[in-house]
Amino acid sequence: MKVKEVTKTSNVLEFLFGERQRRGASEIGPVGSIDGYVGRAALRPLGCTHKGLFCRRLGVMCGIVGYVGPGSTLDVLLGGLKRLEYRGYDSAGVSVIDQDAGLQTRKRAGKLSVLVEDLEKTPISDAHIGIGHTRWATHGAPTDTNAHPHLGGEHLKLSLIHNGIIENFAELKAELVEAGVKFSSETDSEVAAHLVAREYEQSGDLVTAFRAVVNRLMGAFTLLCIHEDHKDLVLAARRNSPLVIGLGDGENFLGSDVAAFVAHTKRAVSVGQDQLVELRSDSVTVTTFEGDPVSPEEFTVDWDASAASKGGWPSFMAKEIADQPQAVGDTLMGRLASDGSVKLSEFAGLDRLSEVNRITIIACGTAAYAGEVAKYALEKWAKIPTSVELAHEFRYRDPIIDEKTLVIAISQSGETMDTLMAVRYAKERGAKVLSICNTQGATLARESDATIYTHAGPEVAVASTKAFTAQITAGQLVALSLAWQRKAMPEGDLRELGIELLKLPRMVKQVLESVDRMRELGKELKDAKSVLFLGRNVGFPIAMEGALKLKELAYIHAEGFAAGELKHGPIALIEQGQPVIVVVPSPRGEDSLHPKVVSNIQEIKARGAKVIAIAEEGDSEVGKSADEVFFVPETHPFMAAQLAVLPLQIFALELASAKGLDVDQPRNLAKSVTVE
Repeated sequence: MKVKEVTKTSNVLEFLFGERQRRGASEIGPVGSIDGYVGRAALRPLGCTHKGLFCRRLGVMCGIVGYVGPGSTLDVLLGGLKRLEYRGYDSAGVSVIDQDAGLQTRKRAGKLSVLVEDLEKTPISDAHIGIGHTRWATHGAPTDTNAHPHLGGEHLKLSLIHNGIIENFAELKAELVEAGVKFSSETDSEVAAHLVAREYEQSGDLVTAFRAVVNRLMGAFTLLCIHEDHKDLVLAARRNSPLVIGLGDGENFLGSDVAAFVAHTKRAVSVGQDQLVELRSDSVTVTTFEGDPVSPEEFTVDWDASAASKGGWPSFMAKEIADQPQAVGDTLMGRLASDGSVKLSEFAGLDRLSEVNRITIIACGTAAYAGEVAKYALEKWAKIPTSVELAHEFRYRDPIIDEKTLVIAISQSGETMDTLMAVRYAKERGAKVLSICNTQGATLARESDATIYTHAGPEVAVASTKAFTAQITAGQLVALSLAWQRKAMPEGDLRELGIELLKLPRMVKQVLESVDRMRELGKELKDAKSVLFLGRNVGFPIAMEGALKLKELAYIHAEGFAAGELKHGPIALIEQGQPVIVVVPSPRGEDSLHPKVVSNIQEIKARGAKVIAIAEEGDSEVGKSADEVFFVPETHPFMAAQLAVLPLQIFALELASAKGLDVDQPRNLAKSVTVE
């Protein structure tokens, strides 16, 4: 079937996100995306080593998909790439093998829509085997030539795609150039294509050739390869880069994560570190790089593809913000009883919890701010000293970690390279690791001693929203569970905290139903050059998260400050008309922070700032000083974090939208940061 025949709708996106009738199966709903359903990584240090040192850079965020079977290959590839585009959108390409026409390749710089439009104008054969790629550029600019797939061999019969960075590509390229090989791109990936093609021409066995090459490569890679001589075989290999297999009926799939094929099958197999896959329509063979057979672990994808469709929303981010009542509720489900008692069965993998005398939270970006909020509960409720560390700094300063340290690693995707490396570092020093993760089968979950899945569902927009509120909620569940186990607080107080947590989904919904004024403010301030955010207690990490959202989406200067730091320098930034958003602590707090923050508001108002306050219902004092007040329901001061962040998400979304920016795919960003 030609692309032109499958895309008779005038809207390309309707094809990509539409419903598809599968052969021998019921109708599948709209397709969507989630990152990071990947396989088992070895517990040994990641990747190649140079003189005992870790490689300088590991992994990139490209999306890959492979298919072999009786269905429409272009349908599978283009739909899979659309669901993987959050991993990179610098270029896209596909290769298919037609029984008569042989290998056909098409690739274009720009977003996937550019490739789709090109294929509509000049179709290629559909066939029943193929590979596809969406790129986040590293080696070589985002051009048509540098886009994947790359071809290899004298007659260009081999096609290869790559996610990762080949560390020793320069010496391998020099070897090939000396042998007379001509290169057409600036990428490290083309080296692998030519190497496999040369090995195949010498050995006559494609699997043997592929195995020989992957054993020569150093760095991080997932490779997919097809050859015109083998019309029912996709080869794949994984080292330090995600890869998962989809098992169908007479058809099989490959992808960076299950988003590549979840519209077609929910049966998946994790591919482990240094493993090679032979994918045929009727069989899947997995071996080590050395050729030893492997029995991979199968799992079932627990979300439906329709969960990641826009469902009428103008953007995925808007939909995901609206999903937060359910995301928080699903994180609590089955873990918190109606009487407020909490029991996390996931703790079964953590022995010697009673001996823990220190908790270290490791994360990056938004997840680190979720960790900062959790820290307050862990220290207040469980009475355990807790620090929050940026994963990319953690292992470079000789941190104090031992067998009595509990490390809590937080990552939406479970594939953040810095976090994975920090976890491995901590485990080597005897620490137990508990991960908070949204992604089933992720590398982080597989390498942790225990995992709390947030069950937030697929998060397609690059900027995180619902995963963040779910991470905070999971962190508070962990704190409450530890408090129960250690009898750190009176039982009645613990039950009250649990009951308050149970109210959160309803309160989140209430806030989201009353954000009209925040939407208006986002539009009114679309020309702002800078926005400052202030907060105290859990309001401080929420202020930083609010600033991050604005940076990610609107590309303007934004900073989050601890309000107490105002007089220590940042107040110098205040000038006439400067927008400042203040997360105000509850006036019911036991620590007298409320009057201090109100005083901060008065100080910046006196210097001409435009103050927008996020405050608790019934707070009459803040309205006397702030220009605008957005009220959230009364709750425990720590749980106010999940409520206070909601208007900040809305504000960033609306301001960026008013500027005409793409809120789902901000410039220079990818969803899963798998570079170190």
